[in-house]
Amino acid sequence: MSKNLVLALDIGTTSAKAVIFEKNGKLVVEAERMITSHYPEQEWVEQDPIEIELASRGAIQDAMKKGNLAPEDLSAMGFSAAMHSLICVDENFNPLSNAIIWADGRSLEQARELRASIAGDEIYANTGLPNHPMSPLSKLLWMKETNFEPYHKATYFMSAKEYVIQKWFGVRKIDYAMASATGLFNMKAFHWDAQALSLSGIRYPQLSEIVPPTEILTGLDPAIAEEMGIPVDLPIAIGSADGQLANLGSGAISPGEVAISAGTSGAIRQMTKGFQVSDEQEVFCYAFTDELSIIGGPTNNGGIALQWLKDLIEYDGSFEELTAEAENVALGAEGLLFIPYINGERAPVWRQEAKGNFFGLSITHKKEHLVRAVLEGITYNLFHIGIALEKQAGETKRIYVNGGLARSPLWVQMLADVFGKDVYLAESHHSAAWGAAWTALYATGQVDSLEEIKQNIPIEAIIKPNMDNHEVYKKNFEKYVGLAKDLLKYF
Repeated sequence: MSKNLVLALDIGTTSAKAVIFEKNGKLVVEAERMITSHYPEQEWVEQDPIEIELASRGAIQDAMKKGNLAPEDLSAMGFSAAMHSLICVDENFNPLSNAIIWADGRSLEQARELRASIAGDEIYANTGLPNHPMSPLSKLLWMKETNFEPYHKATYFMSAKEYVIQKWFGVRKIDYAMASATGLFNMKAFHWDAQALSLSGIRYPQLSEIVPPTEILTGLDPAIAEEMGIPVDLPIAIGSADGQLANLGSGAISPGEVAISAGTSGAIRQMTKGFQVSDEQEVFCYAFTDELSIIGGPTNNGGIALQWLKDLIEYDGSFEELTAEAENVALGAEGLLFIPYINGERAPVWRQEAKGNFFGLSITHKKEHLVRAVLEGITYNLFHIGIALEKQAGETKRIYVNGGLARSPLWVQMLADVFGKDVYLAESHHSAAWGAAWTALYATGQVDSLEEIKQNIPIEAIIKPNMDNHEVYKKNFEKYVGLAKDLLKYF
């Protein structure tokens, strides 16, 4: 088995996952270490950088042991990570703050003011990141305006991924995608944006060196390598952000091919050449490589809405059992509509202050109707973002889906029916990890192109839409959009 396998580390919102694949995309072993989110105040969401780094180490160590693998079995490794986190660190790279993650809404006022300003329009036009509290730029503005002590003491500012890389390799480097996700990266010039830095009050030397996703990291700490059970000289590609890599790992890299990630949160994205933004600021555009960008929109409300309902009704069964409850309810949930903005919302409305809503509740509705309505609401929201995406990227022709919700046959069929498109379901739901692994294979010359991944994605099923259902969903969606638009006036 020598040098036959490739390792990916995917640092997500809820956990760090180590996933090991064969070079054809077949899953060999996976391991996961959970990461705790802290909520010190209303709208604040933080994680401990030290815990993130230790969870990352531990996940790799667990995967190597679980698979009974030797260091020499690995040929390369790649990184994937969630976007939009921000950590203040001192000159010795010790954290002065927790990692403020994408879900944090403390910079609502700063984001709102920026969105209403000429400077905000100019920065969006240059960076491709809509003005929203998820943005590290908004977080920096909040730090500056509230005299946040770690901001004033910080020597450097980093994402969680950069923090892990610095601890392991002793370098400050950030890939194109993670840089794009800060709101500080000028996509037209491919360097840090002077206007955004000036506004946030930070300087170029406080940010990391920007490199392509194929950059090979060297100088891995021997003690850390030994602890994880990997070779100290293993070629390790810096990789990219989870969104770009989920598209790559699912095969959604050609025009008209859309990837939908549906985990705790969700997103719908399409690869595109070059850089483009929308006048309405409905979608983002982030760099991936020198030539490829990703355009799309994220939602705060994926599986977290189902988790919320499960907790609310004190349902003791599994998620599979919960979603099965909805199978006996006709589509449309007998007139019940759910606006899924329970966690605020990003695309397409970009309103952190938005709230969720059940509309059309009747005395005849039971818990299974609520479940169906929540699943449909999540799907309508993705479709709503998809319409905004089509304005920029053209018609959606096929959909590749990944994430926890993709394990629900009911929901995947619902997705096909709402969009009216074929849905391709990969054998492995670790699309971002496979994208990171493939990037490492490409960076080390073991494969010839990124596009070649299409021949190395084991597909479990192709789900065809029921077009009769699609027509019903189209009418329900019109009501959903009208209701969502009306409700936004009150937030």
